Parts: sequence; structure tokens; C-alpha cells
Amino acid sequence: MSMLIDIQAAADRIEALQAEDGAIPWIEAGLWDAWNHGESAMALAIAGREDACEKALIALFDRQEADGGWIGELGAGVPLDDTNRHLVVDNPARARDTNFIGYSAVTVLRCALALDRPDWLARFRDPVKRAMRAVLACQTGDGDIVWRQPENGETPESIDSLRAGNACLYKSLECAIRIERLLGGHTADLAAARGRLAQALHDRDWRFDRKATDRRRYAMDWYYPVLCGVHTLEESRQRLEAGWRRYVVDGLGCRCVADEPWVTAAETAELALACRAVGWSAKARKLILDLEPLAARSGGYWMGWQFEENILWPQERPSWTAAAVVLAADAIEQLTPGSDLLVTALARQSGLRDGATPPAS
Repeated sequence: MSMLIDIQAAADRIEALQAEDGAIPWIEAGLWDAWNHGESAMALAIAGREDACEKALIALFDRQEADGGWIGELGAGVPLDDTNRHLVVDNPARARDTNFIGYSAVTVLRCALALDRPDWLARFRDPVKRAMRAVLACQTGDGDIVWRQPENGETPESIDSLRAGNACLYKSLECAIRIERLLGGHTADLAAARGRLAQALHDRDWRFDRKATDRRRYAMDWYYPVLCGVHTLEESRQRLEAGWRRYVVDGLGCRCVADEPWVTAAETAELALACRAVGWSAKARKLILDLEPLAARSGGYWMGWQFEENILWPQERPSWTAAAVVLAADAIEQLTPGSDLLVTALARQSGLRDGATPPAS
């Protein structure tokens, strides 16, 4: 049982949103993508909801395209209604986001570990391998992976690469390697690709946001390179310290965007994971406890708090927001088997110094 949050209440919210076919949308009105669906499936596994988790995994791979990818709805770009309170999900933009595709490896491994279902690794091995092939087809010669699959004759070089997305893909490649190792498979191609991606993230920052507005105002671009384990422990701590005052509002949590008066539950939970990854357990716990005002009485977590107007904003309780908090509490308190998966990096064989993650404290 968690001393930080009510995991079962968060899982209740996720299950309440789960459709009959197992798909887990963002909110009642809809919005679905493979990444946030996977985040929710992992939270169900941590909560011990084996049947609901299995349904979610089946639904995930039922929606997989023949080339290994998924068509996801881009919820981050949907507008708010006239009251400026609720998401409007009519005809959202869609894309084959490489980060969403790669996250299937994290999803399968975390669910299998939490529920002690090693048979799920073999069961979903082939679709995960297809997903990783789709991801690696989008890796450039400089090691970065473009944010979406090319369309209509496009080349990867014509598409932008995003820093946070690539950091998350670094963790996805790690999980794909772990799955293959557990099943006695070959990992040389995955390890080589992960090494090239490490070089890009560590030494070629200019490869990111080449064609779009610089996204470093987003908190994810600050803490995801720490969370994924691409840097050394010393570098990771320095990175967190350098951005702390810019992104963190003491007593409230982590801003989504540095220049907006808005803290969000998901970013705060992920930052807590990053703190746990560098051994800052007290900071990690405080961040999760700071989210208590966002815990909804009816289950789950409100998306965020606009602290200049002192309002919940928007007035939505996404499945993945609840899931992010569950994943963080699990990692901090070491509640289930595999609780360290998201905060402990697999040693890489790229020639770079290996990042070291300290034991829990």
C-alpha cells in the first residue's frame, strides 16, 4: 500500500475510462494514443488490475498498423471549449509519433514485471519488435530519431527531432533490449541504435528542434534526459539543479511550461521520477505530496492548477495523469516488482561514461 497516494482510487479512474475493447482514452470525450494508453496500462498493472491490464495490452496491439506503428490522436494540440475549461476532441490531428510507437516496449515490460507475467513477454514480443523496427527506420545518420514516421515520399531528414521524445525513446530501446535478453534474443541492432541515440542526446544537442520553435521552455525537455539515464549521475544532478527554480513552484509542483503560471500533475510526477533516478528521494516524495490538492474526490487527478487565477485548469482528469502519479509513487516506494525500471538505466556500450543510479534512500 502506498503511503503517498491512493493507488486504487487512481486505478478506478483509469478503469472507468477504459472502453469495452480495452482501449483507454484520455477523458470521457475521447482522445487516444499508444503512449498515454500504455502509461495507463502500466498503472493498472501496479494496482494489481490484471484483467484490465491484459485487456489494455490486447487493445494496444489490436490497433497496431502493419508497419509496426500506431496512428495516434495528438491531444496536446486540441482546443478548449468556450468556457476555457474542457478539451474539445472533435477531429484531432493524427500522426504516427515515433515516441508513442517505441513506448510499447516500456508498456509490455513494466506490466509483465508488476504482475509477474513473464509469459506476456513472449506473447507480445513480435509486435514490440515490429514497433522498434518502425522506430529505427526513423533514426538519422546523426543518431536522433525524428518525431513521426515519414509520409508521401518524405525522408527522415525533412522531419524534426524532439529532445524529450528522443530521451523517452532511449528508455524504450532499453526496455526492448531487456525483453530480448530475458527471452534469449539478439540485441546487437537495438544496442547499436541506442548507442547512436545516446551520442545525439549527450553530444549533439543541435540535432533537436531544428525545424520548429525551441521547445526548451517545456519542462519535459529539462528533466527527460535525466529520467532516461543518458547522462552521468553528476551531469544529471547538475541539470536538475540548473533548471529547478525555472520550472518548480515550491509547494505546488512542476510547471508544464517555464513561462506559464500552470503546474501539472503529470509533469510533477515525472520530475519526481527524475529525482528518484538521481537519488533525491526526499525531493521526489515532496513533489508527490504537493499534488494532494489535485487528487479528485471521485478518483484520479486533475490535470493542473493555474496558480495566478487559483483554479483547476483545465477541468479534466485524464487517465494518463492518474497513471503518471501511480508510476512515480511505485518507483519512490518500491511497491511492485520492477518498480525501478523507469529510474534505473541499463548500462550502455557506446563508449560514453555510464550513468550510475544510486540505490533508494
